[in-house]
Amino acid sequence: MSLFSFVNPTPPVEVFHVNQCFQSDPNPKKVNLTIGAYRTEEGKFWVLPVVAKAESILINSSTHNHEYLPMLGNNKFSSLAIKLLFGEHTEKLEKKLLCAQSLGGTGSIRAGLEFLNRTCGLREAYISDPTWENHRLILEYCGYSKINTYRYWQNEKRAVDFEGMLQDLRAAPEKSVVILHGCAHNPTGMDLSKQQWIELFELLQKKQMFPFFDLAYQGFASGDPDSDAWAVRYFASRGIEMCVAQSFSKNFGLYNERVGNLVVVINDEKVLASCKSQLNLVVRANWSNPPNHGAKIVETVLSDPELTNQWLENVRVMSTRIQCMRKALRAKLEELKAPGTWNHITEQIGMFSYTGLSEKQVKYLAEAYHIYMLKSGRINMCGLNPQNIDYVASAFKTALMNS
Repeated sequence: MSLFSFVNPTPPVEVFHVNQCFQSDPNPKKVNLTIGAYRTEEGKFWVLPVVAKAESILINSSTHNHEYLPMLGNNKFSSLAIKLLFGEHTEKLEKKLLCAQSLGGTGSIRAGLEFLNRTCGLREAYISDPTWENHRLILEYCGYSKINTYRYWQNEKRAVDFEGMLQDLRAAPEKSVVILHGCAHNPTGMDLSKQQWIELFELLQKKQMFPFFDLAYQGFASGDPDSDAWAVRYFASRGIEMCVAQSFSKNFGLYNERVGNLVVVINDEKVLASCKSQLNLVVRANWSNPPNHGAKIVETVLSDPELTNQWLENVRVMSTRIQCMRKALRAKLEELKAPGTWNHITEQIGMFSYTGLSEKQVKYLAEAYHIYMLKSGRINMCGLNPQNIDYVASAFKTALMNS
């Protein structure tokens, strides 16, 4: 008998489980449309040229070392991340900001939600339906007792259900945490318009709700970091308190370096030091202090205007390829006269597309065509390339007609 004899297994994490199924499949035609990582037209991973250059600079630097960072991380990295986030609004906000370098976007969200729970006593949260599945899990593990959803997606119209979203949030209690996708909503790829963001802000401010932005794709969504940060900057310009979880996994291709930055906007400057001391404890209890290598790469790039311009070009290369694949997939599906309408493919932005395929159709595609995707019908557009797009489009048509 063991203390652990009564421990039950949990269901596998879908995205990693499906990816493992793909890896184990010997079929030469297999296609992986699961994990959110960029791939080239040849289906290869891509180390951004500017990242390789920054690593070379670090290797040859006489001051580069492996000493512990402070608990809240590399201050210069966080300062540059803030400037990327807020742009021209940075100077006005600097005295209101509390930052913590974190372990990717996930770590930023975890630290922020735990900070709000422990320090401010916030216990209720709202996430979009659908959302990135890890949002709910993080909230549960941070001690939120009520986790609700707000409508976001109209499956029949394959569009944002903005009225449903507003109705659900109007019914929410004050001081609820509302998790928002800053750009390139995951999994739908459909964002709010500027006017809708403005209306949403008015509602959240009126109800004294706390916005928490998950900004995982700045620059990666449209190719323009300023455009992708519009909603966050608008909220900041209106003086609302909020959290933002920045991730550099996608826009720098630093997936396994776990580079993130938590930003908390606090309107009362007098309590900033107290809040910092509390956030220090959250970090101390989780990872004590963050790793330096990935953050140092980002710092090296964003502190040099020439390298920053090279990074922006690298980001545009990735964003442009995704947009081209969207157009190509839609055109091919329409050419094949696949059942349904496909304009939503090109109306969506960012890495993911919510195809509208059912769970049954997704299962059929994996079994009959070795095409792997999430049961929600979400696909990673980066998994498509000129070599497989005809095969995928044809398989989609067959799945729609036969299942």
